[in-house]
Amino acid sequence: MRSAREGAGEGADAARAGGAASQSEAPAAAVAAAAQAPGSSARLSSHRRPGWFRGWVDRLFGGRAAHGGQGGLAAPSAGGGAGAPLVVALCVVGVALTLNLRRPAEFAPFADELVASHVRAQVSGRDIDVISTDRHTVKPWFNGRLDYSPPVEDLAASGFSLEGGRLDYLAHRRVAVLVYRYRKHVIDVYVFPQTAGGADGGGPSTLAREGYSLAHWDAEGMTWWAITDAAPDALTGLEAALKARLAGGSGRTENG
Repeated sequence: MRSAREGAGEGADAARAGGAASQSEAPAAAVAAAAQAPGSSARLSSHRRPGWFRGWVDRLFGGRAAHGGQGGLAAPSAGGGAGAPLVVALCVVGVALTLNLRRPAEFAPFADELVASHVRAQVSGRDIDVISTDRHTVKPWFNGRLDYSPPVEDLAASGFSLEGGRLDYLAHRRVAVLVYRYRKHVIDVYVFPQTAGGADGGGPSTLAREGYSLAHWDAEGMTWWAITDAAPDALTGLEAALKARLAGGSGRTENG
């Protein structure tokens, strides 16, 4: 009798131990199964990322990075592609920063030289070599002094009167400078042939430097840089008036 009861008790203890082991192993097995399921790696990693990061990636990829589907970026698989959106995002940001940081650095020496040229001419009193309000006098004056013929326009009707021109040395070359007056302000307009890839022709369209307003544009195969101590809108008006006159064809004849 005692042996039978002892055997029955041992069997019950073994059964309870087995049940407890099964219960402790169940959560681990569930976690392992979830980790092996397709896409689980991306879901787990996405929960570990902060909310601002997920939102930023979603906006970068048009809200499709975290949601697969037709035309979108599917969630990366467990095979190791969970960091793909991050890598692409960092590459995009890196390229943008490189372009935006490098251009001002390349352009700064030319802008400094332009300002120095303008100030030097004003201080020296030699700001005009040929004094005339007649473009038919100013334009031929550059013949034989330059290896190109700059367009010359009198824009007095638009508030920018031509006062003359001069030669200057800028970016390792001789250039034509047209001198205009706007109210009580002098505007120097540097004109030279367009060049591909140079900082002189690839800078920002408008900027301010050392208290001066600068503007840049291309027209008639020439690069134009204007500088003045007037407000930036003065250069905007000069550019518009000049382009309108050039579009009319008055600046395309050889003799002005």
